[in-house]
Amino acid sequence: MRSTLAAAFALVALAIVLAATHALPAFAQKSAAVVVPLKTSTGEDAGTASFQEGKDGKQLNITLKLKDLPPGEHAVHIHQSPVCDAPDFKTAGGHFNPDGKQHGTLNPLGHHNGDLPQNIAIGESHAGEISFKVDYLTLAPGAPNSILGHSIMVHEKADDMKTDPTGNAGNRIACGVINAPTP
Repeated sequence: MRSTLAAAFALVALAIVLAATHALPAFAQKSAAVVVPLKTSTGEDAGTASFQEGKDGKQLNITLKLKDLPPGEHAVHIHQSPVCDAPDFKTAGGHFNPDGKQHGTLNPLGHHNGDLPQNIAIGESHAGEISFKVDYLTLAPGAPNSILGHSIMVHEKADDMKTDPTGNAGNRIACGVINAPTP
């Protein structure tokens, strides 16, 4: 009887440990970065966008490493559809906007979820890099603000961060589809 109780206790303890291990909050688990290749309208490599959940699970870290683009300031947005058909990338649809807000991070009425907080500067070498964090996007599958199954777009001009619907950012010059990471 004593060995039966000990075995039952051991099984219960093991079940508790296993349940606790699988019930860890998402932020306690290291998430893999989602790296998205971007292409120009002629199919040339334009660099990458990397997305990774922050350690606290409350911010999305975004890093852009772009190349072979015209020098100057360029807007970058998350667009609705996961399609990047050249030459104009219009198949990507409008800005990702599940909350139905207006354009621009400086808009007092709120902004599209697809509006990113900074433009990227492309130097005379035709390359540029920028990193920032946002608290209004996620990689969580199925979440209303998840960027998985959408696209990332680079525009020909800077975003003025306020003019609805696109911030006067101009034509679309590079695009990438944001897919869920494969296990």
